[in-house]
Amino acid sequence: MQTKYDVTGIGNAIVDVLAHADDGFLESEGLTKGAMTLIGADESLNLYDKISQAIECSGGSAANTIAGLASLGGAGAFIGKVHDDQLGAVFRHDIRALGVAFESAPATDGPPTATSMILVTPDAERTMMTFLGACVDLGPGDVDEDLIKASKITYLEGYLWDPPGAKEAFVKAADAAHQAGRKVSLSLSDPFCVDRHRDEFRDLAEHHVDILFANEEEIMSLYQTDDFDVALSHVRGHCEIAALTRSEKGSVIVSGDEVHEINAEPVAQLVDTTGAGDAYAAGFLHGVTTDRDLRVSGRMGGICAAEVISHLGARPDVSLKNLVEEKLG
Repeated sequence: MQTKYDVTGIGNAIVDVLAHADDGFLESEGLTKGAMTLIGADESLNLYDKISQAIECSGGSAANTIAGLASLGGAGAFIGKVHDDQLGAVFRHDIRALGVAFESAPATDGPPTATSMILVTPDAERTMMTFLGACVDLGPGDVDEDLIKASKITYLEGYLWDPPGAKEAFVKAADAAHQAGRKVSLSLSDPFCVDRHRDEFRDLAEHHVDILFANEEEIMSLYQTDDFDVALSHVRGHCEIAALTRSEKGSVIVSGDEVHEINAEPVAQLVDTTGAGDAYAAGFLHGVTTDRDLRVSGRMGGICAAEVISHLGARPDVSLKNLVEEKLG
């Protein structure tokens, strides 16, 4: 089948609510700083009433990556579940306005569109409380196999691995991609996510995934070690490429005998770490789909991540295409 898209992402379709908060507020609400915690609809509304001035914008990890890809000039598509409600319309409008193909049919019954409260503390750490809403109903019926087969890479979001239907959707998409000779990529998303699904994620990495994204904490959790180098030695034999981010220490790309250590890009002011990994994946995948080598692709990921953490919100404020061209010369 003819290639139409560089990357199709499958993930949670979420509207983000971003607000500043201090450590005292997190403690008073019993929130785990730096983690993503799943909450119910009532808890979400209660928290929303307590936060100060907020910014609302479309989010979701894989959706952020595809938004970044579009900013780089790549052709992207997204599969995710929203409800036929106001927030669902906001999500649909926002992602399409970026030039991303989004044709997933909205749900007409069941829970409303998902929201994520993202509280950013003065140290730029983000703490997320996510109400998954309509996302939990995504299933194999939502996977457009023709779309997958027309995409160079299918990018799967680890956060979505909780509901059984989503697992079936992931395997269906991965199988369709590989049948068409395409690549499959997975982001581990969160160390708590890895703790819940360690064996299944290992199986995915070994048998269904070509390009794995993880941060330092996630990859060490996957292989139950507190030594990054030990985790790296395990993952190099399990998938074709692993792109491992290490915050201010940059990233490490491993593929067979190749190991590339890439320095972090300088950031004038660290404001909000939300979406750093999503932006890194966008830059890296754009590099891979435009035939850049692994080191350059990793550098592109780092440039995109540095831009996103320099302001509030998980999506770029400037053209990533122009920024990358300027930085790479």
